[in-house]
Amino acid sequence: MQLSLQRWFGSGASRQLVETICRPLMKLPSRSSAVIFSVLFLLGGALISTRLLDSNAFSGSAREPEPGKALTASRITLPDKIPKKHLEIPLDCTALNRTGTCPTNYPRAIDQEEPGPPSTCPEYFRWIHEDLRAWAHTGITREAVETAKRTANFRLVIVNGKAYVEKYQKSFQTRDVFTQWGILQLLRRYPGKVPDLELMFDCVDWPVVGKSGGYGENGPNTTGPPPLFRYCGDDRTLDIVFPDWSFWGWPEINIKPWEGLQKQLREGNTKKRWMEREAYAYWKGNPAVAETRMDLMKCNVSEEHDWNARVFAQDWVKESQQGYKQSDLANQCLHRYKIYIEGSAWSVSQKYIMACDSVTLIVKPHYYDFFTRSLVPVHHYWPIQEHDKCKSIKFAVDWGNNHKHKAQEIGKAASSFIQDELKMDYVYDYMLHLLTQYSKLLTFKPVVPKGAVELCSESMACNAAGLEKKFMMESLVKGPSERAPCTIPPPYDPPSLSAVLRRNSNSIKQVELWEKRYWDNQNK
Repeated sequence: MQLSLQRWFGSGASRQLVETICRPLMKLPSRSSAVIFSVLFLLGGALISTRLLDSNAFSGSAREPEPGKALTASRITLPDKIPKKHLEIPLDCTALNRTGTCPTNYPRAIDQEEPGPPSTCPEYFRWIHEDLRAWAHTGITREAVETAKRTANFRLVIVNGKAYVEKYQKSFQTRDVFTQWGILQLLRRYPGKVPDLELMFDCVDWPVVGKSGGYGENGPNTTGPPPLFRYCGDDRTLDIVFPDWSFWGWPEINIKPWEGLQKQLREGNTKKRWMEREAYAYWKGNPAVAETRMDLMKCNVSEEHDWNARVFAQDWVKESQQGYKQSDLANQCLHRYKIYIEGSAWSVSQKYIMACDSVTLIVKPHYYDFFTRSLVPVHHYWPIQEHDKCKSIKFAVDWGNNHKHKAQEIGKAASSFIQDELKMDYVYDYMLHLLTQYSKLLTFKPVVPKGAVELCSESMACNAAGLEKKFMMESLVKGPSERAPCTIPPPYDPPSLSAVLRRNSNSIKQVELWEKRYWDNQNK
C-alpha cells in the first residue's frame, strides 16, 4: 500500500509526506485503516488531476521541466487563439538576442467575454467619426496615403497583427519612439483585434492638412485630403488626432507613464483640501516656446499689480541637473486655480493640470487633442480671454473665491473626467476604434514595403537604457485584456453637433459678460 501511494504522489518531498502519514497508520486496526486509506485515495486522485491540469495549461503536455531549470517563456507554445483568462506574457529578450527577430510566443487572438453588454465609451469617442468624415464618401486611396508622406516621420503598417515601420525622419526627442511603443502595447492588449492598415504619422505639433486645399471630385486635388495622423488638430485642418507619446512616458523631462502617474496625481490631490490651498492661479512651464506664454508672464505679481496669478518659468536644464525635484507633477496640487495655456501648439500638460481638483483656467485654445473637445466651459473649466489675460485671470480667481462651492464643483468635475474617462483602458480603446474605423475606409490592401522593419516590444525595450527602458517596462502591457473594448457611440447628427458647439460658445460668452460687468464696476 505504501509503495502504491508513493507512485500516486510522486517522489522526493512527496514521498516523505507519504511515509510520515503511512507509518503510523500501519499500526491502526484494519477497519480504521481502510477508511483512512479510502480518503487518501481520493485525495491522491485530486492531486493527480491538479498536476495534470497545471502541466497541460499551456503546452498540452504533461512533461515536467528538467531538474534545476525553470519553465521559461521561450519554451511555452501558445495556441493561435486562447480563451479569456488572466495571462501575463513577459518580454522574451533571450529569443530576440538568439534569433535577431521578434519572438512568436504571443497569441494572435483571444476570446473576451463580458458578463453583460460592453460599456459605452466616453463621449469624446464620437469625435472619431468627425475626424474621419472627410473620407466617409470617397474612401482612402493609396495615392492619398502616399501624399501624406511629405511631412510624415514614419509609415506604420499592421498586417496579421504584426507592426512594421518605415522611417523617414527622426522626430523631436523620443516622440516617435514612444508613439510606436504605445501602438505595440495596443497589439499586446488586443491581439487579433487591430485590423490590417497602413498610415502616415507626423510627430510635429502643428496640423498641416488644410481644409481649404481644394480636395474632392470638383477640386484640383482629386485624390482627397492626405490622411495624416498627429497629436492635435484645429478647426482649419483635417489632421487625424491620435493620443500623444506622453501616455507612455516622456523621458527627456522625466514625466512618467500615465497609468502610474494618474494614481500618483490622485493621491497627491488628497494632500491638501481645496479650501486650504493658496487662493491664487498657478502656472509653471517654458514661456520661450510661444509669444502667448511670454505675455502670461506679465500677469505675475508685481509692485504695481496683483492679478491673482503666480506664474513661473521652468528651466528644464537646471531641473534635470537637480533631479527633477521641483517638477514632480503629483506634488503640484497646492493652489485653488491652475492655468492651462498652449505652447507652440497644444500642450500635453492639460491632463496633468486638470487632475488636481483645482479650477482649471484655460486661456482660449486654438488646438485640440483627442479628448479635449468634450470639455464643457464652466463645468470642466473656466475660460480665460487670450488678449487680456491678466484682467481675465484676476476676475476668475475673485469669482471663485466668492463662489467657493461652485468653484469646487468645477475643479472636481475636471479631475473626475481625467481620472474616470481618461484611464489607459479608454486610451487604448480610443486607439483601437480610431484605427478600426480608419482601416474600413482604405480602398487598397495594406502591404509591408521593402524599407520597413518589423517592430515588437522586445526589439524596442530589450536594448533600451536609462529612463527610456524604465518607462517602457512600467508601461508594458503584461498580457491580453480580460475585458472587451467599450462600444463606440454613434456619430453626431448635424443638429446635435451644432447644439454642442452653440452650448460651449454661449457659456464662454456668458463668462465674458460677467467679466465685463465686474471691471465696469471696478472702474466706477
